[in-house]
Amino acid sequence: MPLMKKFSLFGTLILSFLSYSAPLLADYEDGVNAAFDGDFETALREFSIAAEAGLDLAQYNLAILYFTGQGVDQDMNKAFHWTEAAAQQGHINAQFNLGSLFLAGQGTEQDVDQGVEWFARAGKAGHADAAFALASMYAEGDSVSRDRVSAHAWASQAVRNEHAEAQTLLDELEERLNASELSQARRLFARWQIE
Repeated sequence: MPLMKKFSLFGTLILSFLSYSAPLLADYEDGVNAAFDGDFETALREFSIAAEAGLDLAQYNLAILYFTGQGVDQDMNKAFHWTEAAAQQGHINAQFNLGSLFLAGQGTEQDVDQGVEWFARAGKAGHADAAFALASMYAEGDSVSRDRVSAHAWASQAVRNEHAEAQTLLDELEERLNASELSQARRLFARWQIE
């Protein structure tokens, strides 16, 4: 499982605006339009204005520019900074990316506990790849202690989040768990649904 995928700016630009001011949204929208046109210099400028003003969507997309080096020199420290800013505001794609950055030690010191925590936040909020990554990590003991109960619960979350490969992993895990472990895993997953 790659810890950090190259991000596709075009596949991740988000146009939901909620309750932000019109000028701030105009800056952000100008950045989105510029990015779609391949004008990353303008996208950088406009995303920076909106990101500095606190718009999580702009922070997320600015982080993507710094991560990929589109329109700017690649800068993992700035990618981390803006990813963290958006993640702190609840942007689930940023939460997943922040977990990936912590696990890989990109733009920050490697911190498995923080990586797992951010994956968990994103996974519980509906991010399919975050839940599947945790299921895989716990199933294999990759960066964490092997824990089939947690792996099953995360695979169940990934199925709920509609990850394409999650059902296969869930089925494999169910074959390995005894009745007590399966019951524990199902209770854990159920607890997450009411939190």
